[in-house]
Amino acid sequence: MTIERAGTAERSELDYLFERLDPTHLPEGYKVEIVEGAAFMAQQRDVQWQTVRRIVRALDDRFGMDAPVTSDVRIDFPGELNGFAPDVAKFADDAEKDERGRWRYQDVEFVAEVISRGTGPNDYGPKRRAYALAEVPVYLIADPYLGRCRVFTDPQDGDYKSDLTVTYGMPIDLTHTVVGLTLSTEEFPRD
Repeated sequence: MTIERAGTAERSELDYLFERLDPTHLPEGYKVEIVEGAAFMAQQRDVQWQTVRRIVRALDDRFGMDAPVTSDVRIDFPGELNGFAPDVAKFADDAEKDERGRWRYQDVEFVAEVISRGTGPNDYGPKRRAYALAEVPVYLIADPYLGRCRVFTDPQDGDYKSDLTVTYGMPIDLTHTVVGLTLSTEEFPRD
């Protein structure tokens, strides 16, 4: 599997799949992602949003309000039909959208996912692999059920070489990464 697998042919198939998942028929507060060709629908809960909010706030404090940061916006990643809407994605400052108005995975510097019961295995499995294959420098998983974060850095050969687990309440030192900040988890809510 190579990064080129996220080429035009796959994107067309992803577009087709997303078109069939008409967002007007989704319940309010839900998002849909396609992970390895399978559609997953997840409800955004208060605990998830409060965690996302704290992460985005830390990024805003570090990079400013105009930094290219998104939440729940589709990005097509390498692999077999991967159209993700990361809970938080931070792009390089010079990132630009492609000809179809979408952010490119090649410009992603940081991704954070907050675990949901039904989709947690995707965050730890196929998404982690896709983010590593895309060479996303920093991938953070916040798990409100376990009360801990896992931080993956150093993507090489389709996997992350560094995997750090931090208990909620302890700071996450990302100063040695492109994110360049220490993320407080003291106020991350638990579920």
